[in-house]
Amino acid sequence: MILGPALFFMFACIALALVLNLIRLFTAPTLTDRILVLDTMTVNAIALVVLYGISSGSALYLEAAVLLALTSFVGTIAYCKYLLRGSIIE
Repeated sequence: MILGPALFFMFACIALALVLNLIRLFTAPTLTDRILVLDTMTVNAIALVVLYGISSGSALYLEAAVLLALTSFVGTIAYCKYLLRGSIIE
């Protein structure tokens, strides 16, 4: 009964957060700020996938969210390592 409007409200909030992240991505002054924005955008994308999984009632989307989180973590570590050392592979 209340789940439908609550899910719609959450979809709208996360979509607004993604739009604000895109604005920040284009106006960020440094590369580190852009990396943090991309990491935040992946967290928002994971939230969208989880919300869609809840609304459809399928557990498959939750597994996809976990895979997206693991990929995002590895990507963020690679970006940070590139910033610190200048190369990813030693």
